[in-house]
Amino acid sequence: MTQRSGSADLPLHGGRVPKWLGDRMTKLGAVLCEAIIHHYGRDELLRRLAHPFWFQSFGAVMGMDWHSSGITTSVIGALKRGLNPLSSELGIHVCGGRGAHSRKTPGELLAIGDRTGLDGEALATASRLVAKVDSAAVQDGYDLYLHGFIVTDDGRWVVVQQGMNGDARQARRYHWLSEGLTSFVDQPHAAIEGERQGEIVNLTDRRAEKARGGQIQLLKTMSPEKILTELAVLEPPEIVRPEPEPAAQPMLPNLVMPVHHDVRESDIVMRRLHGNISAAIESGPKDFPELLLVPGVGPRTVRALAMVSEVVHGAPYRFSDPARFSLAHGGKD
Repeated sequence: MTQRSGSADLPLHGGRVPKWLGDRMTKLGAVLCEAIIHHYGRDELLRRLAHPFWFQSFGAVMGMDWHSSGITTSVIGALKRGLNPLSSELGIHVCGGRGAHSRKTPGELLAIGDRTGLDGEALATASRLVAKVDSAAVQDGYDLYLHGFIVTDDGRWVVVQQGMNGDARQARRYHWLSEGLTSFVDQPHAAIEGERQGEIVNLTDRRAEKARGGQIQLLKTMSPEKILTELAVLEPPEIVRPEPEPAAQPMLPNLVMPVHHDVRESDIVMRRLHGNISAAIESGPKDFPELLLVPGVGPRTVRALAMVSEVVHGAPYRFSDPARFSLAHGGKD
């Protein structure tokens, strides 16, 4: 089972780490991790990486500005470059990264499973589920763009992933640890950090158990058409004002094009949502984690099902943002 161990809110900054600093962080990060493993063991290193404050301090010691959202990207990248060549000696493997690298994580975990005898399929599933929880089950306005998965030869792991909120110019970091007895979707959220945003779609709250189960019941008892009909009542379509009458056509050829194309974005969204709900029904998930793993099921599908479930089953789905504290400052300029 897993424990989500914390998160951190950081100002969002662009730019790249210069090569000289990246090389230094790679060497220093590997030396520091090697020392921690030799003195305290691999499990202790995972616990420390799962703590938001320690992770931030670790990045600063490695050479990154202490108050930067870029610490997450640079630390994961440096550890991947520095520790993977030592994996046979230290028994620790770093997967994933930013953007396209994050999407390669499941394949990298399968390859590690082949080399070490670990259950690579189970690790890949854990990677996908952790990402889905922080993007679909907790809808806090941050879009994930980085996913780092660090696993040891005995199958224990830590995940550090980060999302961005471009409008707020903020990044939020999420930490997960395999050690513990809590589930992927029902957790005490010990050591959570981040600036609270009030009530959000938060299906990891303990009080959301009925909402999670209600979505599974909807898929068993209602058709996609019925679900979308109920959703349309809860989310009325945007009112489209009638177009003004066009001026009289002149004698010369004159093409008058409508302001709106016949196919509207809302129509495309609803068709896609219908397809995702149909896929979920066909998949027949037995619980909420299985629903999250259905291809195509993301924040929009989960929110739609949660809204209808609240009406049908009286199951609220909006609870407090799980973040509790935030780092006081940020920036790498």
